[in-house]
Amino acid sequence: MKEKRNFKVYKIIMLVILVAFLTFLITSICMYQYFTNDQFGKKLVVSSQNNGELISQISKYRSLIDKYFLGDIDEDKLIESAIKGYIEGLDDQYTEYISKEDMQDYLEDATGNFVGIGIYMVKDTQSNRIMVLSPIKGSPAEKAGILPGDLIVSINDIEYTAEEMSVASNKIKGENGTTVKITILRENETKNFELTRENIRINPVEGKVLQKNIGYIEFSSFDDGTAEEFKAKFEELQNQGIKSLIIDLRNNGGGIVDEALEIADYILEKDKVILYEVDKNNKEKIEKSENNPIINMPIILLTNENTASSSEILAGALKDNQKAKIVGTKTYGKGVIQQLLTLPDGSGLKITSEEYLTPNRTKINSIGIQPDEEVKLPDTVKNVLSVEEKDDTQLQKAIEMAK
Repeated sequence: MKEKRNFKVYKIIMLVILVAFLTFLITSICMYQYFTNDQFGKKLVVSSQNNGELISQISKYRSLIDKYFLGDIDEDKLIESAIKGYIEGLDDQYTEYISKEDMQDYLEDATGNFVGIGIYMVKDTQSNRIMVLSPIKGSPAEKAGILPGDLIVSINDIEYTAEEMSVASNKIKGENGTTVKITILRENETKNFELTRENIRINPVEGKVLQKNIGYIEFSSFDDGTAEEFKAKFEELQNQGIKSLIIDLRNNGGGIVDEALEIADYILEKDKVILYEVDKNNKEKIEKSENNPIINMPIILLTNENTASSSEILAGALKDNQKAKIVGTKTYGKGVIQQLLTLPDGSGLKITSEEYLTPNRTKINSIGIQPDEEVKLPDTVKNVLSVEEKDDTQLQKAIEMAK
């Protein structure tokens, strides 16, 4: 009888802990957002009017679990799942809970250095799978033949859905020199890859001089330091006598917004609008160029369906300010900005907090940017990352316009 009484007390204590933790989570987010400025200086306040209903519902289901559930209960897993489910209920593919254990890996990704196979991934809502946005040049993934659009079915024989992208990403990473098995779906064919993990330096900015004194710069994401690398590469090409510039943003999935703003600043006249940011209260912030331009020559941008986020910020800013023409196909259409909040327990919440509009106040989210010259690659070209220059119809059109 005493044991039963003790067990009942234990269950009550664990229920109180679960409810208290969720209350702590919600309160932490509210207080963090109230007192902390994000990268654009905004202060956001989160309503907590429904906290009581949430706690009441969890208490109800916990009582039923304690009464009927046959198996063992992992309290930590219950709490983690409750938080993840709560965040997933927002139904926003870009907002996600990041556990304390995963935060370090997430921050390493953001700065552009990690150990893995070298792929950019996005959630494909149509298939509910993780889609390869693009492999990183020179990475194990690219060398093995993984292509943009491949759908990841499983990692080490364990299947993952789009909602589990953060977990899947951590499973792909590991120690340098170890192997990981990836199963992908390409069209209707399943392919298996066994890849050796390497130290990956994301996104080196690459460039060269094309015919007729045309400069060409390409990079696949906006990481910490990308803008400085871009500037250095441009100055290198400028010293070789280029008279026009092609910036290849195809398969560039975005990244750090400030890096895109800085590159736009190199090209636009001082005080030109780069983008408008609008929060949930319709409070608007205008981002403008702060310096005189260092690039004064015709610019052509190359885009495709995988040009997203910060890439679209740059493309929209240059197009609307008539500083560049766009060649290729319509962009992805990610016109929202996330901020990363770190909670006191070390976990994080990446949350969609602003929508951005181009200088002409054009909406991008779920729409994309139309090119000035729509040019598709030939049907025989399956991968823009490995297409030969002579077969790259989009690049050939850009060269023609740059002349």
